[in-house]
Amino acid sequence: MQTDTLKTIEVIHTLGPAGTNCEKAAKEWYKRQGRTGTVKLYQTLEQALEEMPRTPANALLGCIVYPELHTLVFSNLKTLALSDCFIMPTFNMVLAARHQGPISSVATHPAPQLLASDEYEKTIVTSNSEAAIQCSAGAVDACITTLPSATHYNLHIKEDFGEVPMGFSIHTVK
Repeated sequence: MQTDTLKTIEVIHTLGPAGTNCEKAAKEWYKRQGRTGTVKLYQTLEQALEEMPRTPANALLGCIVYPELHTLVFSNLKTLALSDCFIMPTFNMVLAARHQGPISSVATHPAPQLLASDEYEKTIVTSNSEAAIQCSAGAVDACITTLPSATHYNLHIKEDFGEVPMGFSIHTVK
């Protein structure tokens, strides 16, 4: 952990929209540091990294199960440093639906897609929160999402998988 570098972080850039585990993790990271800061949300971590100003006040927060985190790390070795890692429980992960009836299609982020049965047609989306948005809009019957996102979009919980102990990484500018 690079303590001096971590003290300069004022803005964490991470995966959105509101309600993602990454947003929760960014807020938890500030809490563990004993201070407050800004969290900026993006459609993908790739977009977050692209738009993140390259100053010591900015950092990228990634989830260790994000599908292409390794690509982000190794393609930016000259400009970014892995400065911190921590474990935090995710929100409860749920299978949620628009209605109480049968399910044939499910929206899911790539990371938790194995929580959805192979019997469902899966639509891959950019985040757990986006999965809830797509379900609520009628694009799919159900979604794998976070409990807060399911609640926010008035979805019916079909199955609650509980919290998942998860690793998160903080990447700072070299």
